Amino acid sequence: MPVKLAAQRRTTPHPAPVAARDRDTEARILDAAHAVFLTHGTAGARMQKIAREAGVNQALLHYYFRSKKKLAEAVFTRVVRAIIPPVIEVMGSDAPLEDKLRRAVHLYLDNLARSPAFPGYFLAELNMQPDRAGQLFEAMTGVDQHALRSHVRATLQRQIRERVRAGTMRAISPEEFIINLTALCIFPFAARPMYAALLGVSDSDFRRLIKRRRDELPDFILRALRP
Repeated sequence: MPVKLAAQRRTTPHPAPVAARDRDTEARILDAAHAVFLTHGTAGARMQKIAREAGVNQALLHYYFRSKKKLAEAVFTRVVRAIIPPVIEVMGSDAPLEDKLRRAVHLYLDNLARSPAFPGYFLAELNMQPDRAGQLFEAMTGVDQHALRSHVRATLQRQIRERVRAGTMRAISPEEFIINLTALCIFPFAARPMYAALLGVSDSDFRRLIKRRRDELPDFILRALRP
C-alpha cells in the first residue's frame, strides 16, 4: 500500500488526502458488494466478481473488509439500516395510528422500490442465520431487542385499544397488525418473478403498480380494520 500511494503522489498533481481516497475505495467496494450480494446472495457471491465490479484487486477487498464474511455483514447492515430501524421508530412513536401506518407504508415501498432485490436477499440471509436480525437491531439502535419489542408492542396495543373503545376499529393484536402491514408491503417484491411469469407484469408495469400501491395501501389496511 505505501508504494502504491507514493506512486499516486508522483503522478497526480493535486492528490486527495489519503483518508479521502481510502473512503472512496471502501465505498466503491461496498457499492459493488451491495449489488452482487443482493443479486446472488451471500452463498452465491464471489469475491472476484465484487473486485471486478469495484475496479480493484481482491487483495484490496481483504485489506478493507478482511474476509467475505465481514463484507457480507457490512452489506447486510447497510441494507437493513435503510429500512427496518426507521419503520421501528415510526411504529414505536406516539404519532396517531393512522399517520404511522401511512408513514410505514411509504418507508417500506419507497426503499424497496430503490432496492427491489432486498426482500429475497433479506429472507434468505435470515433463514441461514436466524439470530442475525435481533443482533443487528441491538447494534444499530443500542437498545436491547426485547425492550424495543416490548415498547413497540405496548404502544400499538394502547393505540388500538383506544380506537376499539371509540368504535372506529375492530380488535386486532399488535403482532397481527405488524405482520399484515409488512406482508402487504414486502410480498409483492419478494414474489416479483412470479408475477412476471404468471401475470406478464413487466418492470415498468411493476413500478406503476407500486406507485399506485403507495397511495392506496394505507387506506386499504384502514378499511379492513373498521368494525
